[in-house]
Amino acid sequence: MGFLQEIGLERPVVQAGMAGGVAGGDLAGAVSAAGGLGTVGMMAPRAFAAALAEAHRKAPGRPVAANLLVPFIKSAHVAACLEANAALVVLHGGFAPRFLARLRAGGVLVFYTVGTAQQARRALAEDADGLVVQGVEAGGHLVGVEPLMDALARILEVADGKPVLAAGGVADAADVRRVLAAGATAAVAGTRFLLTPESGAHRAYRERVLAADRTLVTLLFGFGWPLRHRVIPNAATERWCRGDQLGPRWIRRASRLSGPLGGAVPLGMLGRMLSLQRPALGLFTPALPLAGMPERTVDAGALYAGETMHRLHDVIPAAEAVTRLTP
Repeated sequence: MGFLQEIGLERPVVQAGMAGGVAGGDLAGAVSAAGGLGTVGMMAPRAFAAALAEAHRKAPGRPVAANLLVPFIKSAHVAACLEANAALVVLHGGFAPRFLARLRAGGVLVFYTVGTAQQARRALAEDADGLVVQGVEAGGHLVGVEPLMDALARILEVADGKPVLAAGGVADAADVRRVLAAGATAAVAGTRFLLTPESGAHRAYRERVLAADRTLVTLLFGFGWPLRHRVIPNAATERWCRGDQLGPRWIRRASRLSGPLGGAVPLGMLGRMLSLQRPALGLFTPALPLAGMPERTVDAGALYAGETMHRLHDVIPAAEAVTRLTP
């Protein structure tokens, strides 16, 4: 039995688990109800558990996935995935063999996000059930280092028959057909689902994505989690990334030093820290602007978006996004 049949997925379309409140129960439930695989993104444990429950209420009998950011995982996140009987958990931004083993022991499929064949080998050595290959085109927190189709070819060679999902640069049905023809089991889309009314992104954030003419890969928003991320420009990047899109050396150094602190900071606190951020201050967490936050946070927070933003021109319901992505 293949992966799609095993979890009961009707369409080879997976919504990326955008963390911090963007991919909540409303978005994940709408995607799963439409036949895709909705994914609840990581947030504070109680909110995360509530979002998983909401997604299941909106898509009864359908599979729902979860995405966990490795540096921030708590036992309560794992317990929530097990309690919700998540169809799949994707571990992103590192390796967590202890949590992987606990999830698999509870009957949950676990994939790692990888960007290289070396990372794929390690993931499989830890007994991951499958892989999400991320191309460098992807928005958000990057483990990808080369274009998706190149990375996909390399990682399929070492996947040993395990299912491989392809993420990065997926905007429409033609993109999904392309990665399926190359050997992927399904395609993962993020920015397309960011641009839906069901996403938790701030309205002005979505408007900025639609109006943007470029993205940049930076380390600017790395306090607490010094990982590269792809964003669209705002006042913060215009202030600090003109000379080097990665950001000034002193900001990057501060982010590296803050790395060990990231897992100790409650995820719910990041949003409160965002409310204190200012473009001129030079201290930026990975938090992103959500609906209900002051509009000024759109110029002080990370506006994650992938390279597909060049080909996306509207905000549409999540169910329609699933339809447009279906090959």
